[in-house]
Amino acid sequence: MSRKPVILITGASGEMGHGLIERLAGMAERPVIALDLSPLDSSLLPYIRQHYVGSILDPQLLDRILAEYEIDMIFHLAAVLSTRGEFAPVTAHKVNVEGTLAMLEFAQRQGESHGRAVAFLYPSSIAAYGFPTLAAKNSAGRVSEATSNPPTTMYGCNKLYGELLGAYHSAHYKQLAVDPVKAKVDFRCIRFPGLISAVTLPSGGTSDFAPEMIHAAAGGVPYACFVRPDTRIPFMVMPDAIDALVKLSLAPSATLTRRVYNIDAFSPTADEVREIVLTAFPGANISYRVDERRQRIVDSWPAEVDDSAARRDWGHAPRYDLTRAFDDYLIPTIRRRYG
Repeated sequence: MSRKPVILITGASGEMGHGLIERLAGMAERPVIALDLSPLDSSLLPYIRQHYVGSILDPQLLDRILAEYEIDMIFHLAAVLSTRGEFAPVTAHKVNVEGTLAMLEFAQRQGESHGRAVAFLYPSSIAAYGFPTLAAKNSAGRVSEATSNPPTTMYGCNKLYGELLGAYHSAHYKQLAVDPVKAKVDFRCIRFPGLISAVTLPSGGTSDFAPEMIHAAAGGVPYACFVRPDTRIPFMVMPDAIDALVKLSLAPSATLTRRVYNIDAFSPTADEVREIVLTAFPGANISYRVDERRQRIVDSWPAEVDDSAARRDWGHAPRYDLTRAFDDYLIPTIRRRYG
């Protein structure tokens, strides 16, 4: 029996996975299969061919998927994110680095089995940057992909190494082997800014001060922002993040000039976000109580990134600027959540 060509999403039960499943199902070019440690929300089951509950570090499970399906494209979303990674750095390394390496090897074997490269979409982060001082960040301007600054978090270290592993598997795989093995991985990476969603609750992430303000205001509870009023980092709403992943996945290889792309949408200060929220919820109680540990991390990330390569090579064009993100998407959707 021949294997069925499909798209694989790891970490599919997360918020980005939910949006991606719905988007890919609407395109109907390839069925989707999903892999995650947690069961998938029942509302998404009609959109996928099969859901595997398990770990990307389980070689037997990966062998089973390899035997059952012919995978043309992988969206590797599974990861331990920034805040949790600081509390459990060994676990973060195991999932984010060893898991990514396992999936890249899996993609290579898939490509070898059906004779063509497997597209490997990898979400990285602005956490891959690491400015040593706030002054260095403020003087940097819009930061390009080639700017090299050592990250200061386990998550950032993991993501930067994942980028390098992907580039290796695409261009230099087993380059000194006696019998050269042709690389069968088409690695494509986006360094995402802070992502804001109206659908799920913020989970205490390092960039979650913006959505936390909105949820607290809509819920009628006081909120003390954990960063300074002048703190500035790039943000994007989740629908634009999903759009970017899909656009990059569909771009012809000949148009791509690099493996890793910055993308951006808007870069407000924390106080600018506060003013927008207070306009929408005039009675909100939003103050500041700076957490110096998280502040140091956010200060190490760029204020703005240069995403001209993504706009030129594959048409990155976010639909939501700062005004539309809050007025048309975040505030009305979150307001409805709280009645």
